[in-house]
Amino acid sequence: MQIYSSSYSPYSTKITNLHMIRSSSNHNQERHNYNLKQIFVPNSCPNLSVSNTQQLPLNQSVAAIVFGGGPDSELYPLTKTRSKGAIPIAANYRLIDSVISNCINSDITKIYAITQFNSTSLNSHLTKAYSGFGLGKDRFVEVIAAYQSLEDQGWFQGSADAIRRCLWVFEEFPVTEFLVLPGHHLYRMDYNTLIEDHRRSKADITIVGLSSATDHDSGFGLMEVDSTNLVTKFTISPLKGQQDSISVESRTRSDGTSSCYVPSTGIYVIGREQMVKLLRECLVQAKDMASEIIPGAISHGMKVKAHMFDGYWEDVKSVGAYYRANMESIKSCRFYDKQCPLYTMPRCLPPSSMGEAVITDSIIGDGCILNKCVIRGSVVGMRTRIADDVLIEDSIIVGSNIYEMEVDARRKGKEKKTEIRIGIGEKSRIRRAIVDKNARIGQNVMIINRDNVEESNREAEGYVIREGIIVILRNAVIPNDSII
Repeated sequence: MQIYSSSYSPYSTKITNLHMIRSSSNHNQERHNYNLKQIFVPNSCPNLSVSNTQQLPLNQSVAAIVFGGGPDSELYPLTKTRSKGAIPIAANYRLIDSVISNCINSDITKIYAITQFNSTSLNSHLTKAYSGFGLGKDRFVEVIAAYQSLEDQGWFQGSADAIRRCLWVFEEFPVTEFLVLPGHHLYRMDYNTLIEDHRRSKADITIVGLSSATDHDSGFGLMEVDSTNLVTKFTISPLKGQQDSISVESRTRSDGTSSCYVPSTGIYVIGREQMVKLLRECLVQAKDMASEIIPGAISHGMKVKAHMFDGYWEDVKSVGAYYRANMESIKSCRFYDKQCPLYTMPRCLPPSSMGEAVITDSIIGDGCILNKCVIRGSVVGMRTRIADDVLIEDSIIVGSNIYEMEVDARRKGKEKKTEIRIGIGEKSRIRRAIVDKNARIGQNVMIINRDNVEESNREAEGYVIREGIIVILRNAVIPNDSII
């Protein structure tokens, strides 16, 4: 299965230097100078609920706020040099493309991407992927890189802190709702349905919950939801006995009413006025949306509703989850939809060249050079070079940033004492592994986890093992005749 690709991207992209913009206008500083030193006092924000009465088109009334992702030890070493949203997926894409594409396909055309951790790769991708067809300032993907200013000397301390410090940027357009999105999930969702549900219920905050989920990241929270989908309680810690598997579970409360526990996806629709009141007036010291802002909103009487989602969902939070997501992209067609394409960076790459290659149940990215090799049940990323007599099974080859000819490798070999080219060398075998970008695999190398090791840290040797999956590090060199 090939995920449907489109290089068309009708949005102008800007990288905002917030420090320069913030310090260049005294008028804007005075206008948006809110008291960050205010101490939250219980019951200091009565009448916090504000009804949403305007019914404008989404491209005028909703702005999306997408987070690129912070440090995550479970995804290491894939996040050693990149953020979670920038991790390559399904041969041609990055994880964040799924979320950005959902916005575009839902006609949400004001998209802000907030980045901080290892953001160079992600910033570059977003800038190149979603620029070139600017249709005015009302349609854009704007990258907001972490910054320091005279008022705020430190970096972003969490999702809520990042939104608070960027509110003056978001206020450029008179939107009525903010759509807050994690940037490392794989799913297809029509946000129109979500926004309509939010407006119909006249909620202050709507949280997307999963109808059923296993191995869910409890960091996004667990909701107690009553029979009207009203969220009555929100907690980060999973219930006792549900740490390994969280799902919707009905229960009867002491007052006779029924409720159930629902895992949150970390997707929130929040009214503009409610967001401003919470961040600037009531919870000015709160740093995180899930653990502080949402429970605080409930405690102050805001109307928080749940919107249930029962489609395909993959929270790519670990090496194992990343591996499964790629394998699912092979087996299923859930991402192949011409009506809702997955957008990514436009590239001028040639078609993949295949000699006597035998390929089954696999995805092959653009611009690959495949010689006499066998590929089964694998994802092969862009510009991958695979030599003769290579066998690759149930693996992910992320690909390369460049084409390296043999003469280039020899020239570098004199300096680095290696003649191993980027790609997979002759007669090598790779099974149930992830080979990160620009890795150099020598000849007759066996990457097969011969000893069935579950966890191992051999970073100095160019690889680690996570959940039984071998991960060859980015730019690693695996010498000829190695056995892993």
